[in-house]
Amino acid sequence: MERDQDTAEPTRRVAAPDEITSRTAALLPPRNPREHRPAARPWSARRVPAAITALAVAAVAGILLFDVIRVRAGGTAGQWRRRLTDELAARPLDDTYIQIGAGIMTVLGLWLIILALSPGLRRQLPLQTPGVPMRAVLDRSAAELHLRDAAMHVPGVSAAKVKFFQRRVRVRADVRFRAPADVQADLQAALQEQLDRLTFTRPPRLDVRARPRHK
Repeated sequence: MERDQDTAEPTRRVAAPDEITSRTAALLPPRNPREHRPAARPWSARRVPAAITALAVAAVAGILLFDVIRVRAGGTAGQWRRRLTDELAARPLDDTYIQIGAGIMTVLGLWLIILALSPGLRRQLPLQTPGVPMRAVLDRSAAELHLRDAAMHVPGVSAAKVKFFQRRVRVRADVRFRAPADVQADLQAALQEQLDRLTFTRPPRLDVRARPRHK
């Protein structure tokens, strides 16, 4: 009886991956750009700039502190400090070396401020995670490869180059057959569909150009 029941039980059909993906995508709520709040990029640790700044400040502070302690102990100030004091007291503010030094310090200060206020990690593109308390990112090279594969599936495209920028995606495709205008329209639609599937928090603008392939 057990064998008869086992054989009589209908076999279950295994769904294909594409079918599972379509079902999963159908369960997701439709996106509304006005209601969606873009997620920020993850912040970079910036260990190298922080280490260089800390070492430079520690070195300058250590040398200056050593010279001050030597003077307090009854010794004489270092030659470098006396010369620096005399130069700063004698040179006017419009001196060329003073202006160059001030410009260098200003540039370094602005660079540190920009590093402190910007998230960095420009090669990581944040993705939407609706209803999930997690952060997802996609590397730019992976996104470029994904769009390039989508472009190569368009009939008539023999080669494609994809470059991601901060707010724009540049696509250049070579057309072997078909009219370039028709291929460009198909490319625009196919790549826009792939961008929608990737669900970037800040979808980039597509810049698609199709040109005939020169032999």
